[in-house]
Amino acid sequence: MLGPGKADLLELIEQTGSIAAAGRAMRMSYKRAWSLVEEMNAAFRAPLVARSRGGAPGGGAHLTETGATVLAHYRALERRATDAGEAEIAALRALLAEAGASDMSGGK
Repeated sequence: MLGPGKADLLELIEQTGSIAAAGRAMRMSYKRAWSLVEEMNAAFRAPLVARSRGGAPGGGAHLTETGATVLAHYRALERRATDAGEAEIAALRALLAEAGASDMSGGK
C-alpha cells in the first residue's frame, strides 16, 4: 500500500503541486505516477491525493489531510526502523564489496 517510492511521490506532489512534475522528478511517466496515486487512493479509507482539472488557471494536485497524515506516519516509521536497525545496517554495509557501491536504497 505504501513504500519508499510512493512516499517520495507523495512528498514531490506536495512540493510541486503536480502529479506530472512529481513523476518527472522521479523519472517516471505521468501514467505510472497517476497509477501509483490511484493505487494509494484506493488502499486507504480516504484519498491521499486530490487533483483539480486544468483549464485557464491550470490543474494541479495536493495531499489531502489524510495524505499528509499517512506520509507523516510513514516517515516516522522509517526513522524508527533506521534507528532500531543501526547496528544491522552497519554490519551489512561492512560486508559490501565497495562501501555504498551497491546501495540502491538511496541511503534508506
